[in-house]
Amino acid sequence: MKAARFYDKEDLRIEEVPEPSPGPGQVKLRNAYAGICGSDLHFYFYPESLPFSLDEPHPLTGATLPQILGHEFSGTVVELGEDVTSAQVGDRCAVFPLAVSCGECTACSRGLPFSCRLMGSLGANMDGGGLSEFTVCDASAVHVLPESVDLRVGALVEPMAVGWHAVARSGVEPGGSALVAGAGPVGIGAWFALKARGVEKVLVSEPSADRRAIMAALGAHVVDPGNDEELADAIASLTDGDGVDAAVDAAGVGPAVTSAVANLVPGGRLVVAALHEQAMDFQPTQLMMGETEIVGAVGYRPEEFDAVIEAMADGFYDTTGWVRELPLESLIDALHSLRRGVGGKILLQLG
Repeated sequence: MKAARFYDKEDLRIEEVPEPSPGPGQVKLRNAYAGICGSDLHFYFYPESLPFSLDEPHPLTGATLPQILGHEFSGTVVELGEDVTSAQVGDRCAVFPLAVSCGECTACSRGLPFSCRLMGSLGANMDGGGLSEFTVCDASAVHVLPESVDLRVGALVEPMAVGWHAVARSGVEPGGSALVAGAGPVGIGAWFALKARGVEKVLVSEPSADRRAIMAALGAHVVDPGNDEELADAIASLTDGDGVDAAVDAAGVGPAVTSAVANLVPGGRLVVAALHEQAMDFQPTQLMMGETEIVGAVGYRPEEFDAVIEAMADGFYDTTGWVRELPLESLIDALHSLRRGVGGKILLQLG
């Protein structure tokens, strides 16, 4: 079968590898679509920035280089391993990629497996990944899609769940207000999640004219953050001068954090949901004077996966204008395109 395997910085190869077989408790999937994530860009361009290394076998999964990438994917169950009763051949599904954590560290004991230093995920640091024609995973990772959610949309469950979790961490209530900084896939996911959760006063801040146009076509209020005064004016107009109840940093740059904090209502909260490649200067007095908060958000919970699928079935997610499909062979060009900040989401066709 064909698979995209990562060997080293800017060395990602599409090549033939053996087809996997499911073990006990596992299912085999014929993959349909796989999305390219920001962490895939980090793998390709900046592997040194990742929180783990595959130069040596992973202590829990044994994975090492080369590694099949792809953790945002959908597929159809084509084979069951022994003792599988929770899935059936023919099930169409989205895959929850977090597979293992140590279960013993402080993060795990507090119910935060995504913060475990030894976390193992499909398409990152364990055998198998979505950028292949077939993969195997634990049956518990399969989240069956209802008839109204097709496999194309199903491949978006994982990135949309990142935005859903970020919004959940923000604490914003229905009828509240929010700022989303960055209109890449996580920012788009946060915008959809806010709408699905009853938050209508939402402003999206995005420097790319192309991405602003995408969001505007979806019905979002958008602003170019290049001018702090214009951003402040837009937020004041949205909130009658109060400031937003919550903000989501989906941009991963320092100015997004500082401008978001400056425009929070007293007692508001900023959620950092993006990887930052560069350190930043920050004046914390703003937090003190407004009793505002900054919290992090990474990953999602299984129930949030299901919440996104339910919201998709209810029609809250619209893929018009921001989702593009390409063949697997276009993977490298797609990585460079996304690195330049062009467009929205790219799904690679696998089946």
